[in-house]
Amino acid sequence: MFKPKAYSVKAYATPSATAPLAASTIPRRELTDRDIQIEILYCGVCHSDLHFARNEWHFTQYPAVPGHEIVGRVTQVGPKVTKFKPGDLAGVGCLVDADLSCPHCKKGLEQFSPTSVMTFGSMDKHLSLPTYGGYSERIVVDEHFVLTLPQNLSLAGIAPLLCAGITTYSPLRHWKVGPGKKVGIVGLGGLGHMGVKFARAFGAHVVVFTTSESKCADAHRLGAHEVVISTDAAAMAQHAGSFDFILDCVSADHDINAYLGLLSIDGNLTLVGAPEKPLPVASFSLIFGRRSLSGSLIGGLAETQEMLDFCGQHNITADIELIRMDQINEAYERMLKSDVKYRFVIDMASLKNT
Repeated sequence: MFKPKAYSVKAYATPSATAPLAASTIPRRELTDRDIQIEILYCGVCHSDLHFARNEWHFTQYPAVPGHEIVGRVTQVGPKVTKFKPGDLAGVGCLVDADLSCPHCKKGLEQFSPTSVMTFGSMDKHLSLPTYGGYSERIVVDEHFVLTLPQNLSLAGIAPLLCAGITTYSPLRHWKVGPGKKVGIVGLGGLGHMGVKFARAFGAHVVVFTTSESKCADAHRLGAHEVVISTDAAAMAQHAGSFDFILDCVSADHDINAYLGLLSIDGNLTLVGAPEKPLPVASFSLIFGRRSLSGSLIGGLAETQEMLDFCGQHNITADIELIRMDQINEAYERMLKSDVKYRFVIDMASLKNT
């Protein structure tokens, strides 16, 4: 079996859970037959980047390079690559490898494969080294995990679609959100703002739940038909038993039973936010109304491509704030305070000057 050699590229990395990210170098592999090398132009900043950098999920190997919302330009391709050529624009999301032969992969659900390799924090089978993310000048990825980008959209605005976009698109599609459906979006952050855009584009009646009155105008601008302040008991009671589907995008501790009670018969609430502590669920919130509670990860590669194509057709991108690479540590602190509307994206050209 051909074992590719490694070469060094510039990156922004952290050596420990308590150290800031700073300029560094990391190894990337030479191309195998099916590999694509991509010059990274923009990389979105996901809250999971912060969790990973600070070892809050307790699996980080250092040095750590976050970033899994990657858009760039193809610079080289392996001899068996058929879908891309040098000069093409391309995207890479949360996955960079899997066996492609297990039952999950065969169904297009690579995200659930026991052999799935994440863009950062997994192992590169070719180099026997950890995978490093998109806070770097280039990346090498198997063709199967590289996505075609819409030509009519802002590249920087596309980047967050590769995580925040597919994370919200996938459950909305799975639960058949569309015309005639009443849909709730809980939380208006990086995930929630994409959920609003997609639910509206699918033709649903969209209601945003937020604790902040200051977000009401933005919720309407993004596509919400109604906005409910979730701390207002009377306003919440007016919607009892009326929702077909609720997408919960909140990662902080909150009362999930207040939202389960808003579901109609056979209604579903899907979690995409990930609170640190378990959420208590009252059984009667589910039993009365045959309601269901579920979770969702990202999507498979085919569904992610479908999402990107849909965004191209409907002119959907993330609302972003563009930052330089050397602003990432400040961006993490601002992200903890929810001080971003609604996703940071790094202009990777700025890495050259660090």
